[in-house]
Amino acid sequence: MAITATEPTAVRAFGPGTALSCRECGERYELSPIFACQFCFGPLEVAYDFGDVTREEIESGPKNIWRYRSLLPVPTNVADLPNMNPGLTPLVRADRLAAELGLRSLHVKDDSANPTHSFKDRVVAIAVEAARTFGFTTLSCSSTGNLAGAVGAAAARAGFDSCVFIPAGLEEGKVVMAAVYGGKVVAIDGNYDDVNRFCSELIGDEAGESWGFTNVNLRPYYAEGSKTLAYEIAEQLGWRLPEQIVIPIASGSQLTKIDKGFQELVKVGLVEDRPYKVFGAQATGCSPVAKAWENGHDVIQPVKPDTIAKSLAIGNPADGPYVLDIATRTGGSVEHVGDDEIVDAIKLLARTEGIFAETAGGVTTGVLRKLVREGKLDPEAETVIVNTGDGLKTLNAVDSGVTATIKPSLAAFKAEGLA
Repeated sequence: MAITATEPTAVRAFGPGTALSCRECGERYELSPIFACQFCFGPLEVAYDFGDVTREEIESGPKNIWRYRSLLPVPTNVADLPNMNPGLTPLVRADRLAAELGLRSLHVKDDSANPTHSFKDRVVAIAVEAARTFGFTTLSCSSTGNLAGAVGAAAARAGFDSCVFIPAGLEEGKVVMAAVYGGKVVAIDGNYDDVNRFCSELIGDEAGESWGFTNVNLRPYYAEGSKTLAYEIAEQLGWRLPEQIVIPIASGSQLTKIDKGFQELVKVGLVEDRPYKVFGAQATGCSPVAKAWENGHDVIQPVKPDTIAKSLAIGNPADGPYVLDIATRTGGSVEHVGDDEIVDAIKLLARTEGIFAETAGGVTTGVLRKLVREGKLDPEAETVIVNTGDGLKTLNAVDSGVTATIKPSLAAFKAEGLA
């Protein structure tokens, strides 16, 4: 039986978490490794009973996501446990990019500064603690690349075995990063949706009996890690919500949880309640949510991904309908850009701010530029964009960039017109 946060234990295993709640029908369940409602098959998420949380308590906490442990489903002693301790990544004031695009105020939340260089370290850190509580011995996942590396690293640090599943043909840098930690890496002949279906089958088999799949049977806990992006952005802005934020969409979970994080900060009184707009960003070659938005639909039509932005290549995004709801409620939108625009946006962000983003960051930057160009984003409003990973993982997306090859002499340098 799962240990719930209401049991009189010395360490509350799930902190303020009290139950799992169905996002569709509201049915509640004991905190356990389940992810779907048995009545309506809706997704489950963690419900909370927050106590008093103060800015002073948070600011005096660890320099990582555990400073927000009073808002997360983790043990109250989580900071003392072996974990990758991600978070508190830079919120970069992007004045040069803002000037080029015609914006008054722009920041880049740069999550490439996490331990394995992507935001996935946040979600995996929460999943690890749930796996520990439930007694799992192996950590696993279905992944488009970044998650596989984050799971491999976190498992090594925390003492779990690991076995991760990826689509065949991922970027080599991401495959190497997943494998270097000593766990198993298994490529599936298919796309991410095929990999995810396979993992769902494995959960139901005795072969996966002691396995914690971070983004399947541990998904309600895992997904809560993305809230810490919202907490950090608000704290780094001086305890206020941004007026506009642009977020990349893969499954859509990150966007929905950032919105949830903003709402929780208002609920516990850490920030002033004020309007903000949420914009979603997809690659044209995998844009089922953006296409639904364009066509005014509330149902997501699955697609077969065909884009260089492989970390966003989820053709049937589980949280897609919730993304549409949030964009509608906040007055935002969901947009897409093509592969050429993605590459150009990677270079734009690097050239103006010295941030080398992976292809997902190119999507976000490209969509930001598109939103400004089409007048859908207020150039006078305080804006944040999210960069989820490091460009060193997706080197094949950009050219080598060698300006010239010359002889080792000053004459050759001048002859090439480089002086």
